[in-house]
Amino acid sequence: MSPAEFIPVAEETGLIGPLGEWILRQACTEVAKWPPHVSVAVNLSPLQFRDRRLAATVRDILRETGLDASRLQLEITESVLLDESENNLHVLREIRQLGVKIAMDDFGTGYSSLRYLRTFPFDKIKVDRGFVSDLPTGRESLAIIRAVAAIGRALGITTAVEGVDTQTQLDVIKAEGFDEVQGYLFARPLPPNQALGVIERRLRKMHREADEQRQHGSGGEGAPLNQPTSRLA
Repeated sequence: MSPAEFIPVAEETGLIGPLGEWILRQACTEVAKWPPHVSVAVNLSPLQFRDRRLAATVRDILRETGLDASRLQLEITESVLLDESENNLHVLREIRQLGVKIAMDDFGTGYSSLRYLRTFPFDKIKVDRGFVSDLPTGRESLAIIRAVAAIGRALGITTAVEGVDTQTQLDVIKAEGFDEVQGYLFARPLPPNQALGVIERRLRKMHREADEQRQHGSGGEGAPLNQPTSRLA
């Protein structure tokens, strides 16, 4: 079942709080067993920010599981900043002070995404898949992702692209200088044990490609993207 089906139900029934906490604990517990270079990304629902102990819950889970805070990335959409923005900003700052990374998900789909880059020091911005599906022929999409890549470089923010499903799309993203990619080109959703295997194989491939590029004296566009972040939730 897709999260697009059960997350709205959990939000409507008031179960998103305990469900979100369970997901975060499970993700951190699992990734704490993995090699230290692998991190994990977990989405937060805007409704979870109604719990003023959200930052304390994140802190307690990190302590319980032993996962280093730098290996956890929490992803939000701009609706978090639209609703009770001052209180939610305070919670985000508390979480970031723990050492957890904060990413703006679905970047470019809202009307004020750029303003929020001035409001909060995001560690990462993720371009919505809607700007990727028609690459490389979509001129408007290409112009937008090029602009986002430039914004990320100028502000020192990691840039990522969602929905990369073909090699052609990946080639375009790499040429524009993005740091990370996510999509079915690499893998579909998998249970943790299989996901780790995919990540390790991908890293070995990236290292081989990097070695070959060094041996041939090439670089630039063909350089591999940063190592992947695992997504368990």
